[in-house]
Amino acid sequence: MILGDTCSRACSFCAVKKGVPSLPSEDEPDRIAEAVSALDLNYIVITSVTRDDLPDGGASLFAKTIKVVKERKPGAKVEVLIPDFQGSEEALDKVIQAEPDVINHNIEAVEAIYPEINRPIENYQRSLTVLKILKMKGAVTKSGLMLGLGERRKEIIQTFSDLRSAGCDFLTIGQYLQPTRLNVLLKKYYSPLEFYQLKNIALDFGIFNVEAGPLVRSSFGAYKMYQSLQTREH
Repeated sequence: MILGDTCSRACSFCAVKKGVPSLPSEDEPDRIAEAVSALDLNYIVITSVTRDDLPDGGASLFAKTIKVVKERKPGAKVEVLIPDFQGSEEALDKVIQAEPDVINHNIEAVEAIYPEINRPIENYQRSLTVLKILKMKGAVTKSGLMLGLGERRKEIIQTFSDLRSAGCDFLTIGQYLQPTRLNVLLKKYYSPLEFYQLKNIALDFGIFNVEAGPLVRSSFGAYKMYQSLQTREH
């Protein structure tokens, strides 16, 4: 995770520290690359807190990190999980031009749940627009959805449709687990069978690869997903 440990937003499902972030460390890309090299990693997932306080939302540091990692570890594949950068196409271009292998931006929840997780409801469409821009510019795109917040089945299915219309290639579907008593309440546990059924519905919409299960998170099976796309292309 880059851009520090303090998020400038206050989504109620998340236990990451919230408040006024400090300035990012300019040597973060080098430290990430050093860790990748030391651990001899071949597939790296880089994410961050949201940094609305920065002019480009931290996009330039994402880009620098991608470039430095690829320079330090030739042949390594890099996936990034990015915030929405407040919808800035200029910021998205900075990330795209650094040539990550997969760009993930999580939709997080169905649209109707956004007010309950302390997100403006219009941010749902903003996230879809981010995915559309990324796909239009040639990126391999990915998103993630949490369940258990009180969403209805038809809303889940509509989200699958929305994501596919935005050109989403990969999707992870996981169970929301309330991290502390201060976070938004858990409303439902989904069974493994329900996750399996929802996975197949998402695939039927044309999303190329889907991971779904109670403990699935954004980076679950990330390298396997990437490999599956290479198989399709060949």
